[in-house]
Amino acid sequence: MFEFGRDLRKLFENARESEDLGWLELVGADLVQIEARRESVDAGRVSCARPFASWLRASGLWREHARRTGSKVSLDHAAAAASDAARHTSTPDQTAAAAIESGEIHLLRFDLFGGPAALTAALSDVQTAPAERPATRCAAASLHARLSARRARLSGETPALLDAAALLDAALHGAGRLLPAPASDELRLERAALGLEAGVARRDARLLDQAGRDLRALIETASPDQRPLTRARALALAGAGMAALAALADNEAAALQGRALFEAAADQFTPDHSPLDWLAVFLARTDGAPALASLRQAEALGRQPGLLLGALARERRLAAETALAEAVGDLDALSALEAMVRRRLTAAEPLQPLDWAADQIAMARIALARSRLTGAEPRAVGLVLTEARETAREQGAAALADRAARVLSGLAPRAA
Repeated sequence: MFEFGRDLRKLFENARESEDLGWLELVGADLVQIEARRESVDAGRVSCARPFASWLRASGLWREHARRTGSKVSLDHAAAAASDAARHTSTPDQTAAAAIESGEIHLLRFDLFGGPAALTAALSDVQTAPAERPATRCAAASLHARLSARRARLSGETPALLDAAALLDAALHGAGRLLPAPASDELRLERAALGLEAGVARRDARLLDQAGRDLRALIETASPDQRPLTRARALALAGAGMAALAALADNEAAALQGRALFEAAADQFTPDHSPLDWLAVFLARTDGAPALASLRQAEALGRQPGLLLGALARERRLAAETALAEAVGDLDALSALEAMVRRRLTAAEPLQPLDWAADQIAMARIALARSRLTGAEPRAVGLVLTEARETAREQGAAALADRAARVLSGLAPRAA
């Protein structure tokens, strides 16, 4: 990665005039934040020659910082910069570009914190984007296709997933050279993720082959020296797909290949370079039980209240501590865990929905562990897990909902 110095200054100077923000993958999250602040200050100057372009660029920089760190403050800065850009439009195409940027921010808010309202707001933005330039129309089509993919996942219906995949196909075919490389890569990643999901669910070799081709192309073209984050995301998605197929076929060789892909993804960058990308790779791994110290490090990276990955990390850490206490028959440790979780649940300030769901799953695990150690029947565990699962699903946190569902599926009839 880059250090402060002549090369870094030259990179910034050359890149500031480009609409392609792919160069940001080479610098750490802290430097992205510094550059976002600088761009915001420049955009706000009375002497700024191109305020619309500067505010739009500032929004993109703040959005990237939020994507990597989960910072709500940065996400709010991005929204404010997009709003400032909208106030400086002079053409219909600029108005459309500002609306698309606003939609991208809402989409990211959903990805980070869940909540269908964010998708509704993003859809409203993209529907009011009367673009003139082909590149702007392609950007609008790309955003609409990615929104459709999120909405299809929320519905869980296979026809909706296939329709969304068709929209992603059309957006990719229409993009050509009109979209910057990061935007095209995002579409390809979306199509691969959707193809893997639908392909595994339907045992559809065609969808799985398409997903494999997309990921192979991304891995081959995303150089670790130029696009480490894109490469890591593609490797991690390939690893998740391989792990899912290995589980279906009970194939140890495929499982080993999946683990190798995850290890390769983790080697592309350090946690401080992009905390949430690192956390996503860590949490996606399904091999073995991570060390408690690693789970605590992961949880520390996602401490922002309401953050989806943070809720997942906390639930994983509490599950590991519960299992450890049960393994050694330590009822006092289980009681201490329960008291800690209960304090959060009964605090004066209500938890965000995903944090609430994660803690409810933890409470259910603790109750079941105590039941196995003492023989006492747990109370209303099935109801707690069902509510946590449905809350996670409604918020768009499929991975957290799956965690609740796994615990629920193992309940004895009397514990439900």
